[in-house]
Amino acid sequence: ITGVGCLSSANVPKIDGLNDFRGDWYHTGQWPHEGVNFAGKRVGVVGTGSTGIQAIPVIASQAKHLTVFQRTANYSIPARNAPLTEEFKQYAKTHTDEIRKIMNSNTNAHPFYIKDRSVFDVSDEEREQIFESAWKKGGLAFRAEFRDTLLNDKANKLVADFICKKIRDIVKNPATAELLADIDHPFAAKRPPVDSQYFETYNLPHVDLVNIRATPIDKITPEGIRTTDKDYPLDIIVFATGFDAMTGSLLKMDIEGRKGLTLREAWHAGPRNYLGLQVPGFPNMFTITGPGSPSVLCNMPPAIEHHVDWITHCIAHMQKQGIKRIEADDQAADAWVQEVNAAANSTLLPSATHSWYLGANVPGKPRVFMPYAGGFAKYQQIVAERTGANYLGFSLSR
Repeated sequence: ITGVGCLSSANVPKIDGLNDFRGDWYHTGQWPHEGVNFAGKRVGVVGTGSTGIQAIPVIASQAKHLTVFQRTANYSIPARNAPLTEEFKQYAKTHTDEIRKIMNSNTNAHPFYIKDRSVFDVSDEEREQIFESAWKKGGLAFRAEFRDTLLNDKANKLVADFICKKIRDIVKNPATAELLADIDHPFAAKRPPVDSQYFETYNLPHVDLVNIRATPIDKITPEGIRTTDKDYPLDIIVFATGFDAMTGSLLKMDIEGRKGLTLREAWHAGPRNYLGLQVPGFPNMFTITGPGSPSVLCNMPPAIEHHVDWITHCIAHMQKQGIKRIEADDQAADAWVQEVNAAANSTLLPSATHSWYLGANVPGKPRVFMPYAGGFAKYQQIVAERTGANYLGFSLSR
């Protein structure tokens, strides 16, 4: 049973000169337990994805100077984190069953539903009020105000334009604001970040933004980072460059299946499995939130719980029936890969061609949309139906 996590294999970019850097460098996914002291330091952060957006304001509050190296501008919604009130904690305790029911019956396994209305069902004025109210509330519920945000280009553009206007309103330097608002993909087509004062951070006098799409990083020197037009002296470099997502940690284990088949060989063209739970050629191997399951498109704990429960019940069934072996069928896996592709293609998700959902952040990785985008509720229904049909798509033997 592989419980290695979808986002646990750190992606450290291969940049010439890193080993020669005289300062300290860190990857956000391999953070020292004792923490890092940025006081009085010149810091460079490479990456403005979800983790970079959350780390940059914290680093800026401590560093002498912060330089952010941005390749891909990103949307972000205010998180509005705050201490939980006693009233809310009591509500959660007394409504636990109701909250779990909501999480298990919607698209993203969140404790709220996507509202059943189109962006075009309301007037321009009412839509603006809805956006403003959702922005003020913050969090991922912002993208749940309309059902067609991730389904329709024109609907998505209205949401995206609102966020970009917010960026321009927040960031005082017009040139910096334009760099941050120059976003080349639909809203939520990449993992949608939430933040605490991210855009506000660029108003601080000791924070600079470098557009490495225009002037790429050439190398790392002993003193810092060199782009194609300038040297940036640094004491610390932080790589917020994400992960070899979904498959990286599985492949690192170098698992062998039948007849010495390695998982890397089996997945040379991209991950191929059935329901995100099993891989043909690897009997009795289960993957928790593997590629082909909703996984990273979900609130992760319910997705993990669903797989743990399914695997537990499957093993119990096998023991009760005297079954020694279970393996995904080749044809079932091929059909499921097609179903995963069809679900993704019914949304705007694949249009973010540089997303780690497609493995685009790791050089040489096959470009395949990996998670199942059909929704957590629908996925659970599919799994339940096929399990109830005597584990349809699996071969069981004694």
